[in-house]
Amino acid sequence: MKVVITSTGNTPDSLLDSRFGRCSYFVVFDTETGSTEYIPNANIDSVEGAGVASAKLVASRGAQKVVSGEFGFKVKEIFDSLGIQLIIIKDANRTIKDIITLIQK
Repeated sequence: MKVVITSTGNTPDSLLDSRFGRCSYFVVFDTETGSTEYIPNANIDSVEGAGVASAKLVASRGAQKVVSGEFGFKVKEIFDSLGIQLIIIKDANRTIKDIITLIQK
């Protein structure tokens, strides 16, 4: 299963980015292979529509779950229609490796 996590950077020690559409990176973690891919978010500086464009990007990567600090209404609708589960973590001090450890349990 592929889980996408919003991140402030491109290392396991980076923190969870609380913003979905304008996060710095998307981390694609594959629970079956253990592989991790860091994708820069091209929508970070979009004037509008960053959430929708980011949702399309995440869906195109085969995500089944998405972890972030918050999701906008339009993004939630898109993911609901695609059957992608949203997980909200309010602790901005969580690192990517912490979240991956939680996912693996």
